[in-house]
Amino acid sequence: MNLTLRFLLELAALAALSVWGARTGATPFTAVVLAVAAPLAAALLWGAFVSPKAWIAARWPVRLGVELVVFGAAVAGLAATGRRELAAALAAGVLVHEGWRAVDLRRRAG
Repeated sequence: MNLTLRFLLELAALAALSVWGARTGATPFTAVVLAVAAPLAAALLWGAFVSPKAWIAARWPVRLGVELVVFGAAVAGLAATGRRELAAALAAGVLVHEGWRAVDLRRRAG
């Protein structure tokens, strides 16, 4: 169930970054470029370091750092566009997921 939450959070982060890009661009052209480039950059980072088939074999702290950068950018982007409630909901979802994952890891280790 936590994997489903994680997948939904990943999709929400990509959507949030796209919304940020669309609302941040000064012209229609830059808005489209940012709406595509921001989630694409996040997806590339995720694919390189975090995904189960990551291109770069990084240790856990690096993977967690990339996750927090992507989710943090999505939360900040939503907040910057005036969507503070959605930003808070996304942040809460990330906290629930990470907490749940930490509990699962401790159960497996102990």
